[in-house]
Amino acid sequence: MNKKKVTDNSRRKFIQNTALSAAGFFIVPRHVLGRGFTAPSDKLVIAAIGSGGKGADDIAHFYKSGKAEIGFLSDVDDRQTVETRKNFPKAKYYKDFREMLQVEGKHIDAVSVSTPDHTHAVAAMAAMQLNKHVYVQKPLTHDIYEARKLTEAAHRYKVVTQMGNQGASGDGVRQLQDWYNAGTIGDVHTIYCYTDRPIWPQGVGRPGTISSIPAGLDFDLWLGTAPKKEYFEGVLPFNWRGWWDYGTGALGDMACHIMAPAFAVLDLGYPISAECSVANRYIENWNAGYFPESGPIASHITLRFKGKNGKPDVELHWMDGGIQPTRPEELEPNEQMGDGGNGILFYGTKGKMMAGTYGVDPTLLPTSRSKEVKVPETIARVKDGSEGHYAAWVEGAIAGYGSEKAKNLSSNFDIAGPLTESVLMGNLAIRSYDLQKKVGDETEYPGRNIKLLWDGPNMKITNFDEANQFVKRTYRAGWSL
Repeated sequence: MNKKKVTDNSRRKFIQNTALSAAGFFIVPRHVLGRGFTAPSDKLVIAAIGSGGKGADDIAHFYKSGKAEIGFLSDVDDRQTVETRKNFPKAKYYKDFREMLQVEGKHIDAVSVSTPDHTHAVAAMAAMQLNKHVYVQKPLTHDIYEARKLTEAAHRYKVVTQMGNQGASGDGVRQLQDWYNAGTIGDVHTIYCYTDRPIWPQGVGRPGTISSIPAGLDFDLWLGTAPKKEYFEGVLPFNWRGWWDYGTGALGDMACHIMAPAFAVLDLGYPISAECSVANRYIENWNAGYFPESGPIASHITLRFKGKNGKPDVELHWMDGGIQPTRPEELEPNEQMGDGGNGILFYGTKGKMMAGTYGVDPTLLPTSRSKEVKVPETIARVKDGSEGHYAAWVEGAIAGYGSEKAKNLSSNFDIAGPLTESVLMGNLAIRSYDLQKKVGDETEYPGRNIKLLWDGPNMKITNFDEANQFVKRTYRAGWSL
């Protein structure tokens, strides 16, 4: 790794080259000019960690804002970045994000992290420690501990943050808030969230055969914080989601989108308990087995939250693998619930409301009430809604930490951190359910629906200590938060 530091001379040379060279990007970052100065273009120079797949989509949205310059790209897999590098030929490319940050740090304003879940935290923390604003894909982190640390770090390093659950900026979420604030459905006591994910393999064993690592992929670098294991065909670029070493399953993929309206409406905070049941995990190709390395094919999680300000406690149900709650009686037989495969239902003391993924198509039940009930608009809308989620972060980062634009971001880490922790509590319950238990000389296989009691402020299960191993992972040697 190049350990060269940027000196005053090299900084001056950089500014001269930027001004004179047609091959360079035409941006002078604010911190090159020094405190109190504004870059002539007033654009945010972004470095992308993860430049293919969802990373490419994020990059395109930032660029579309008109206020961002894509200055640097990094990705462990050259195959995934061909189009992005073609679209942004002036952006310097690195394999290792750590080298990119070390060498180019002085020329970067902000960092976008769009990697597999297991490297979100280390990449984001490395950027924040250099005082770079960060946009991190959902879920914010792989582990509860990581989410707490990133939330704290945002204030320690005074950076502007946003998680990539774009629906949090949508009009639908704000309409749900307005209805609730007006007392339209009374006090919410039960919430159902559901999804048709996973749409990748889960409940399966790791292949016994070793595959050749494709040219262009640095698999050891891709493993990052995860245990050293052999590459197998199919784990990239998408199916890593089903493996606990790298992904966070159906919850990690969709819960930050589907549960976010519940947190916006009710300000839920940390759950006080979690329990679960999962679909059969022990059949693969009709052969009996036990496969604890991957998530279940379906699960039902129940999280309980303490009511605030005299309101009742809230019970939140998460269902995946196609499991759905019973249709509300107010919903007509042929009316669609949520968006079909995914959705959220709020049960209040005076009524019910629902929405689809990202909080889209908010509806009071019966659906005729949506046209009949008129309430004042109390929650400010985000310009361009979900699409504006990206631009809002860019503008917040330009305005700086502590600015109104930064404070008003829909999923800054003060919001995204507790949401992510609650999402990951579901996985903690699943993995606790999965724990083997020794009974004498025999092994008792999992299937124990234990109600886990959660001390949120101290990040600890208080009644089943074995479960606490899933609060914080042990990183592979050479990686740290």
